[in-house]
Amino acid sequence: MIEVLVVDDDVRVAHVNAAYVEKVPGFRVAGRAHNAAEALRLVEELPVDLVLLDHYLPDETGLTVVRALRERGHQTDVIMVTAARDVATVQAAMRHGALQYLVKPFSYAGLRTKLDAYATLRRTLDNGGEAEQAEVDRIFGALSATAAPELPKGHSPTTAELVRRALMAADGPLSAQELAERTRLSRQTAQRYLKLLERTGRVSLSLKYGDTGRPEHRYTWSYGR
Repeated sequence: MIEVLVVDDDVRVAHVNAAYVEKVPGFRVAGRAHNAAEALRLVEELPVDLVLLDHYLPDETGLTVVRALRERGHQTDVIMVTAARDVATVQAAMRHGALQYLVKPFSYAGLRTKLDAYATLRRTLDNGGEAEQAEVDRIFGALSATAAPELPKGHSPTTAELVRRALMAADGPLSAQELAERTRLSRQTAQRYLKLLERTGRVSLSLKYGDTGRPEHRYTWSYGR
């Protein structure tokens, strides 16, 4: 069983998230915490494999919790589960070692997808040994299952996940140029992935009409929110 610590300042939300976790085969709730200090204490006291971590806590931020876990030598995995959508927070979470970022509000299906992908990642890593490039790509893309389950040849799961995170963190639809600036991809690469994800139903396309010229294509993440 994968032991999960659910951290959310809202007692009712923590209860709902814990109930979701318990419904996923192979996962069990080890405990619940409603602030950063309690979360850090429970990681010390309980066998915790994975933390579902809210960012907005009453005493510290979720990012502070992740940083403290690493400073204390804990390798506990973290999935951020939060309403924080700004790109700076998403990037900081990645840099501090969060495996995934799930934006509130979300459904049971959305959380289960992340947990199932995490379980797959755990099984892959537990096998150990050396990995060829294809296996490395599969490991890094395991948690991006909602982005594109079967990418065409020449497309990277890691890049698709980068695009997904940027779209989900945005306050509104993005153009290919805006996405390129946020992800540091070329505009051509951003456009290629946006078209792919739009064809597979992951991304919604809308048109913004200006005073003159052709309408601007703008994209919104619409799958598993």
